[in-house]
Amino acid sequence: MPQALVEYQAENHIATITMNDPKTLNAFSTVLKDAMMAALTKADEDEQVRVIILQGAGNNFSSGGHIGEMLETGMESEALSAKLNFMVGEVAEISLKLRDIHKPIIAKLEGAVAGAGMNLALTCDFRIASDNAKFVQAFVNIGLVPDAGGIYLLNQLIGVAKTTEMVMLGDKLKADDMARLNLVNDVVSSEDLDTSVLALATRLSNLPGKALASMKHMINTHAYMGLNEALDMEVDQQTMLAKTDDFKEGITAFMEKRKPVYQGK
Repeated sequence: MPQALVEYQAENHIATITMNDPKTLNAFSTVLKDAMMAALTKADEDEQVRVIILQGAGNNFSSGGHIGEMLETGMESEALSAKLNFMVGEVAEISLKLRDIHKPIIAKLEGAVAGAGMNLALTCDFRIASDNAKFVQAFVNIGLVPDAGGIYLLNQLIGVAKTTEMVMLGDKLKADDMARLNLVNDVVSSEDLDTSVLALATRLSNLPGKALASMKHMINTHAYMGLNEALDMEVDQQTMLAKTDDFKEGITAFMEKRKPVYQGK
């Protein structure tokens, strides 16, 4: 029997949702996305669950979008554009779901935290990172804009100057870099990661859940009101950029493991 792409466990009022596709570093395929949505809905509707932990199998959180699925219809412009339109819309649904659930959600971050994986972590309420975690807004490296709310979320959290630097340059960041930017709540050793995440989840599970739900609703109202519009804009921009020569060059270079040569077209 094939292993589930998303595993779900609930114990002591804490639901743990594990993305389980380690061979792709837990990349967001359509199948994984659908399984994640089902698991998040299950945790949301379970009255015994007060806190949700989101994590990845194989000592990686997520490498972001599933390049293999993106290219499965070929490199022709219209086919690529249509596929990207669909995939970006799919990951946007997860971003909205993470905010719509009025229970605290903790992202347990280790290894690869890249692209859409990084942005979905930013959508969560708490982020605990292992000191081995590596973060990157990788989209510019293949000629795209961030999805899963990336620019909007970063701008809300760290302001326009650092957001511009992060998304336009696409530099890799260590967990300590993220801590200096206040993008993670804590950085711990890989040995202490499980214990630290569970301690936070347990603490949250013992607090008044109705009050926490009201707080998240108010935070959504004050800090995330523009998320829907930002996600729609991402779909439009990604669909347009998927037809560019620079995107094709970026993807081809990525697959051929070489440095891309962009023409600005």
